[in-house]
Amino acid sequence: MELTGAGSGSGVPVPVALAACAGMTIIYVGILHTPTLILRLPPPSSYKSFMIRRFVCAGISTVVSLIACAFILPIKSWEVSDMFSAYGIHLHHAWQAVVFPLFLTSLMYAGSFLLKILSLWSLWAEQQDHQIDLSLDGLQSVLRELINWMLSFVDNIPAWRIYLVAPLTEELVFRACMIPLLLCGGFMPYTVVLLSPVFFSLAHLNHLLEFYLQQEISLLKASMVVGFQLGYTVIFGSYASFLFIRTGHIAAPLMSHMFCNFMGLPTFFSRRTGMVSLAFIVGAVGFFYLLFPLTSPGLYNDRTDDCKCWHKYCDWS
Repeated sequence: MELTGAGSGSGVPVPVALAACAGMTIIYVGILHTPTLILRLPPPSSYKSFMIRRFVCAGISTVVSLIACAFILPIKSWEVSDMFSAYGIHLHHAWQAVVFPLFLTSLMYAGSFLLKILSLWSLWAEQQDHQIDLSLDGLQSVLRELINWMLSFVDNIPAWRIYLVAPLTEELVFRACMIPLLLCGGFMPYTVVLLSPVFFSLAHLNHLLEFYLQQEISLLKASMVVGFQLGYTVIFGSYASFLFIRTGHIAAPLMSHMFCNFMGLPTFFSRRTGMVSLAFIVGAVGFFYLLFPLTSPGLYNDRTDDCKCWHKYCDWS
């Protein structure tokens, strides 16, 4: 797959790159409200129907962004594999793109993991006075509970939204589409790491109105809550952009996005024990120490020439 751009600005004019990113942001958010505000469709009869409608809208906006991006990017080859490659969708080095960034991200949750272990230990200690069934029937019962818990996600619409639909569509639009556009527009990688999350955070501004109307709380409190959320999305967006630029694989930010949505905010303090804070600090130190080694482009690509761009944008022609 061949492109021109990145670093030289010869691929996509800067105004076009910025306008395209802004347009994709507007489409991603606006299409969610299109059925109600523009098409004047009746409101869904249930929360499940409402979320399914939103899933469809998010899917449409993502496909539109991918197609539009394909026409804007200076792609020379229109083969399917080359098109996927333009968005960081590869089969080569796939396990590295999943395992290394996921391990790196998990280091920030060292405090959360320790707190979870302590909670499980306390639960086990409380059960010492009760008979623990280690027979075959007991193990089968535990296995059935585990399977039922996993199957419960099939009909769990919020889980689909948080752990699959939102990460997948957001990473495809705000990383796979926007970052190649900005790089081909001549923006330096470190600038893209800071600029790309701006569009990502703006896409979450609609939560302010929704939170304010649905929760019926003051605008000030809603602004504080959403402001905190926007700050977190900027930080994570920068990290996700960094992963995508360094690895060239969409799987890297995607898996980290899913993992962070599952874990929530990292736990850095607990009244229960100071060990949680210590674990968080140790994990954070390990995270920053391994940040560049575990995201080295050489771990995710076989190219050994002198091109310094993560995806050879600088000489794609």
